[in-house]
Formats: sequence, C-alpha cells, structure tokens
Amino acid sequence: MAPHNDVEAFHEVLRSSKRILALCGAGLSASSGLPTFRGAGGLWRNYEATQLATMNAFRTDPGLVWLFYGYRRHMSLGAEPNPAHHALAALARENKDFICLTQNVDNHPSDQLRTLHGSLFDIKCSNNACGWIQHGNYDDPFCPALAPASVDMPPGEKLPLLDPYHRIKHVTEDEIPKCPSCNKGLQRPGVVWFGESLDEMMLAGVDVWMKQGKLDLMFVIGTSAQVWPAAGYISRAKALGARIVTVNPDAENEDEMFKVKPGDFAFGKDAAEYLPLLLEPVIGKLPEGGKKPSKDKGSQ
Repeated sequence: MAPHNDVEAFHEVLRSSKRILALCGAGLSASSGLPTFRGAGGLWRNYEATQLATMNAFRTDPGLVWLFYGYRRHMSLGAEPNPAHHALAALARENKDFICLTQNVDNHPSDQLRTLHGSLFDIKCSNNACGWIQHGNYDDPFCPALAPASVDMPPGEKLPLLDPYHRIKHVTEDEIPKCPSCNKGLQRPGVVWFGESLDEMMLAGVDVWMKQGKLDLMFVIGTSAQVWPAAGYISRAKALGARIVTVNPDAENEDEMFKVKPGDFAFGKDAAEYLPLLLEPVIGKLPEGGKKPSKDKGSQ
C-alpha cells in the first residue's frame, strides 16, 4: 500500500472520487493572517477565546465580548482568501456533489458551504425568545463604541486593544445596539457559543446530503478535529465508505498518526501551500495568487 503522504497515489483516488466532503478549521485561514486563538499563544488581552465565547461572558460584560468579536470582524474583512480557499472554491465549481463544513466564522456565503458555528457577519438578538437575525452585516466598526477594534496600525506597531497592559475604555451596555424587533435583547454576534446548539435545519440538510449515497473522500483541513459535533463527521464519513485526507501542519506528528487508518492520507503541510497541489487533477493549476477565473459569464 502506498505511504500515507504519497501525492500520486492520492491523485489516483481523487480522480475516481465523486462525492466529497470537507471539514475545515481555523488553520485554513491562518495563512490569510487570521489568528486561530487556539493552542499556544492564542490569547486576546490575556483571555482565552473560550472565556469570551459564552452567553455567560456576554451577560457579564457584553462590551468586552463585542470588542473581541469586533476585532475579529475587522481582521476578517481585511483578509484576502489564500490559495487553499481558492482551491476549495474551484473544487466546488468543478464538483457539484461536494460540500464543505466549516468550523470557522470568518466566511462569506456559498451554496456549497455549511457554517457549523455561524458567522461573524450575522447579528442576532441575545433574547432567545425573540429570534431576530440579520444576515450579512459588514459594518466596521459594528457600532461607534467598538471603533478601537477597527484600527489599522503601521507595520511593527501593536494595536493598543491587543496589549493587556494598555487600559481601554469600557464599552457599556447602553452603547451596544438593542434588537430592533423586541427592543429588549442586545444585538450579539451570530456565532455559536460554547453551550449553544448548532442550527438544526443546517445539520438536517447535511444529514440528508450524506445519506444520498456512498462518500468517496473526506478532507479534514486545518483542524485538530477535537470539537464535537464537527469531529463526529469523520467517523460518519468513514462508515459511508470515505477515505480520510488530513491536511494540517501537525498531521504527521507521532501523536496524530494513530488516527490514520489503512487507505487514508495525511499531509503534514500548510493547506495554503499544499491543497492546490493535491486538488490539481480536478481543478487544474491555479495561477499565481491562487484565484482561478470562473467559467460562468459575469460571475464575481
């Protein structure tokens, strides 16, 4: 059997694969300059992301939580898609029986993209009884009080907001917009926080797609696949016949290789560097910069 990182052997499998699933994590966007906030050094003003990504944190200090998400929104709006993003977009154009599940919240909408954890650019009411939601809000800053999160610093200089020893103006609850529907709850980021449920309709749609037939391949890109229920899709895909292809800098580390079963592939590389090469038999060679022109006339 070919080694787990044999590119030519993988290309042979890819050429005969029809139904393909991908699960993407924060590592996919790291090459675009977006911090992952997980692992060593993944702190924001000495807070771990898990401390701020809860409803309890929002109730305690909504201004602080919004500054964190305002910064992430600003960073995402200024980031450019990297070659791995372009490669996945090209795969989606070439293969209509491909869907991508992403744990990231920095994405823009796509028919073949399923945002498991919501989006930074959706806004919803913090009052669960209300149900108001606004899709595609790209205001930067989101509101005037969050302006410190939307500052671009010269190269080499640190944003005061990111310096835990630099005092920042406290954003009060009154400075955060209220829900226009119920006028009771505060507007909050439309992401899935720890302790919250994923969108049931979206999950049901993924289930329907998965049950439509045998799966040939599942890519696991830029994620350690430790967060559930996202991680559960790997075993489900295996049960449906899929071979697992992991693309992650840590994928070939000794403590990760036990996950690689016979017939699976693991490439310990940065997805931005390696995914265009892996997908080349289907998407062709991407031009410099990674973006391949769409075949659709007048598409953007």
